[in-house]
Amino acid sequence: MKFVTKILYATIFIFLLSGCAEKYSELYNLTPEEWYSQIVADIKDRDLESADKHYTSMSSEHVASPLLEQILLILSQAHANEEEYLLANFYLDEYIKRYGDNGPKTEFAHYLKIKANFDSFSQPNRNQKLMQDSINEIEKFLYIYPNTKYRPLIETMLTKFQLAIFYLDEQIADLYERTGRSESAEIYKKKVENSPLNDAKLIKPQLPWYRKIFE
Repeated sequence: MKFVTKILYATIFIFLLSGCAEKYSELYNLTPEEWYSQIVADIKDRDLESADKHYTSMSSEHVASPLLEQILLILSQAHANEEEYLLANFYLDEYIKRYGDNGPKTEFAHYLKIKANFDSFSQPNRNQKLMQDSINEIEKFLYIYPNTKYRPLIETMLTKFQLAIFYLDEQIADLYERTGRSESAEIYKKKVENSPLNDAKLIKPQLPWYRKIFE
């Protein structure tokens, strides 16, 4: 019985190994169009790990293929949709490095990077550095592209980031006050008082019950 079991396991192993080998041979030395179709299929299957590997193969086999430009944007959006914002920005940086023209293409890629950072900001009093870095990036973007068609969207993001930092300063001041650190509390109280958003009718974010316990 043990002998039969070993034979069975050996057969399954050989079958899996041959299947992997067959798959590998099918994805070796493809045309740019075939790589493109494969990566799109990976994304539809939500297999971004394979999509990333296939992009690496495609870009090394076909360095000058015009299809790479579109694939970089597709992969960036695919990762953003899965909330993998660091990878989304990686592909956008690669896009800018390869195809940036200091014109519409670069402007669009920088806009997508800002949007990815904005979308990654899912909690109202977390990622303080991300918020400030994003504000700096937005201000830089608006300086470089004063007539950008993305201005309404960018300015909305900027306002939300500024409100989030204002809210965070309020929370920090309150925390220092409750913990008896009056000097630090006073610093943040002054930041709140001197903020241009001090008179804004801020609607405080609603926290889940399991987070309220720790806030």
